[in-house]
Amino acid sequence: MPVYTYRCESCGVEFDHRQSFQGPYLTVCPECGAEALRRVYKPVGIVFKGSGFYATDHRSPSGQGRKTSSTANGTEAKTEAKSSSEK
Repeated sequence: MPVYTYRCESCGVEFDHRQSFQGPYLTVCPECGAEALRRVYKPVGIVFKGSGFYATDHRSPSGQGRKTSSTANGTEAKTEAKSSSEK
């Protein structure tokens, strides 16, 4: 069963309550008795399991995979620029 967080808009008390999905929402504050309870929505915790979620998952084992290819491309581009300026 899920745990819902409630906050009383009258006295400001905040508490958690375990109830079923089909159960009615609470409306009366247990502290002050006012009918001013509202559900508080909070972000849920997410756990990523498996591969593909981190930057290190797609790198080559040596860590030099992309640097070598970009250096080779840069060298080729410089060579082409020199040959076209000589002509």
